Amino acid sequence: MNETALDRLIEALRKLPGVGVKSAQRMAYHLLQHDRDAAQRLAEALTGAMQRMRHCDRCHTFAEAPVCATCADPERDARQLCVVETPADQAALERSGSYRGLYFVLMGRIRPLDGVGPSDIGVAELLARATDGVVEEVILATGFTADGELTAHALAQALRARGLKVTRLARGVPAGSDLEYVDLGTIAHALQDRR
Repeated sequence: MNETALDRLIEALRKLPGVGVKSAQRMAYHLLQHDRDAAQRLAEALTGAMQRMRHCDRCHTFAEAPVCATCADPERDARQLCVVETPADQAALERSGSYRGLYFVLMGRIRPLDGVGPSDIGVAELLARATDGVVEEVILATGFTADGELTAHALAQALRARGLKVTRLARGVPAGSDLEYVDLGTIAHALQDRR
């Protein structure tokens, strides 16, 4: 059976988190039937992002320039380095307005059952960044899932072995949750009450 352009669109939309077959079909039909202009803008935005977005040389978040705006901001406290799993987690912390240090984005977490180890998430780059002579405290803001906890534990051991002060977000963030889904007040309190 020949796959149509509609089939390919539905399959592409299914790759988005939380989107099943029915949701992907509804989105595809809506864009094609009711809002072709929005579909065109979406296609252009995706193409532009894929062509221009890269990883920041310092923190690994998404940026159009070699160094992101956060890393380039002289008002940020370079003595604090907050380690997060994803750019979405970083964005959630930024929206809370309670943190003014710098970041390191792992782009994942240690997942032994899936064969993802420390070298797969940039731990060597993190250790180099954290031991630059400027960083005094590393705040581990990985999720409170089993893999997030494992990642935080492994990072804490490696960072403390290099003489760094290591703190962890307070437990105000619900266990089993990802930062991007936590309300801003909870994130702000978790940062203030870190240990």
